[in-house]
Parts: sequence; structure tokens; C-alpha cells
Amino acid sequence: MPKSKSHKGLLKRIKITKSGKIRFRRPHSRHIKSNKTGQQVRSYRRPRYARAGDMKRYSMLLFRPLRSQEQSIADQKEREASTSNAS
Repeated sequence: MPKSKSHKGLLKRIKITKSGKIRFRRPHSRHIKSNKTGQQVRSYRRPRYARAGDMKRYSMLLFRPLRSQEQSIADQKEREASTSNAS
């Protein structure tokens, strides 16, 4: 049985955070910015996080469990609610 190998092309383009979220930079942000608006150029500076619809595909390519930004926000709200109820 061969080993499961993670997708090297995907690993070069993303960073997996400690909590399991996928962080990446937007495409088309490297050069030829003269025909882009200032708002577009500024939005390219911020890193993006993978959404829930892509996580199944990414986890299949990387052979590991991952979390979407929506899952992290929902868990954070749940933790805040439980700490406020305990107080």
C-alpha cells in the first residue's frame, strides 16, 4: 500500500495555522497593478482564509483534518457563550 502524499503545489501556496485553518493570498496580486483600482490593491494585502465549501477538497488533497473560517467563528462564539453562562 503506497503512502498518502500531500499535494505539494497546494502546500507551496497556503499556510495551515495552528488551529487548522488555511490562510492564503489572493491571486492576481503580484504585478500589473496600474490597471487595478486602489481598493483592489489594498484588498490584496490582506491574507484570506479558506471557506467552508473548499475545506473538503483541501482536506482530501492534504490528507489531514482542516477547519474553515466559519467553523472557527462558530466555535469561538460557543466558547464565549459557555464562559458567560458559567460566570
